[in-house]
Amino acid sequence: MAEPRVVIAGVGMTPVGEHWELSLRHLGMEAIQAAMADAGGLRPQMLYVANSMAPALSGQSHLGALMADFAGLRGAEAASIEAAGASGGVAIRQAVLAIAAGAAEVAMVLGVEKVTDQPSSSVERALATGSDADYEAAQGVTASAQAALLMRRYLHETHAPADALAGFSLTAHRNAVTNPNAMFRRSIQPEQYSRAAVVSDPLNTYDAAPMADGAAALILTRSDLTSANGSHPMIEICGSAVSTGALALHDQPDPLILTAARESVRRALLQSGLSLDEIQLFELHDRFSIYAALSLEAAGFAERGAGWQLAQNGAISLTGRIPITTFGGSKARRDRGVSGGRGDLAASGACRREPGRTGDRRPHPVPGRRRCDRSQPAATAAELRVSDSGPRLK
Repeated sequence: MAEPRVVIAGVGMTPVGEHWELSLRHLGMEAIQAAMADAGGLRPQMLYVANSMAPALSGQSHLGALMADFAGLRGAEAASIEAAGASGGVAIRQAVLAIAAGAAEVAMVLGVEKVTDQPSSSVERALATGSDADYEAAQGVTASAQAALLMRRYLHETHAPADALAGFSLTAHRNAVTNPNAMFRRSIQPEQYSRAAVVSDPLNTYDAAPMADGAAALILTRSDLTSANGSHPMIEICGSAVSTGALALHDQPDPLILTAARESVRRALLQSGLSLDEIQLFELHDRFSIYAALSLEAAGFAERGAGWQLAQNGAISLTGRIPITTFGGSKARRDRGVSGGRGDLAASGACRREPGRTGDRRPHPVPGRRRCDRSQPAATAAELRVSDSGPRLK
């Protein structure tokens, strides 16, 4: 008998937007109920709540206990996971480890953020807590300023045109049109990008994601406890990894190389037995468009300094070589605690659907490492996740 595998059995999401009428707990509850219904009523024994700004913006910490109580899961093992923009991905990693180790049969991950009730200055201060407090935040270096510095350096080193990163925003907005949960369900044109107001030179409005409220939940379990004959295929998690790098931008050996993202992708691929050529969908951290280019390069989909070209030639579109931001990314839908990675801390995973797609695209095995189960007749459809931006399940 094949060894049970860790699978995603249920998914629940709320629309992303300005939910002034809903509290943090009510947003989380919506996603939890939707995920449990999607999983056929599976009841989690563990709950990991991903959030980065509730203590600063909602005056609420201890979210694990709060959400377990409010969702009718008293007695469940519960904890909060805070890892800035990588909170969602790190929480998924903890759930995967718990299921794989046999510590639980069913685990839930909830990512939730509530930010729009606060003025932008308060949100900026909360965002700054994810940076080096002594040497960055205290000096007034904001998240936007850091991204602008990286973007300016990137454009300088690559000699790329001023609108080199426009394709990332255009792609995200185009993909969000068909996503009912997206905050901005409209496409934009190149001339709109070029005319957009500057946020922090050279960063403009379309290079930066909005801050919004939202929640998403996943239910993970063992493959032998659920059926692939339900309303949708299970998603097998073939590999997952988390890696860290220098927190402060000035401490990174090369700020244009996302070392944590690169290492987490390497580890996830090694676990899964997949090669980069077999990845058909890639979700990444695009809080700012520069991070999309750097993430593609870190993962190995482009050479250093060439990530922006993938946004120019259509390679990242839904019909391109490596589709990204398929739900609209952070640019068109943004909920920070639901995200999966950033430059100094990144979480990656390799997944496949059951049953898979038609065709035959089998991976090259990695000696001494576990491969994804290939007992299903169809081939692998895989996803790597370095961000974000809510669950991207295909």
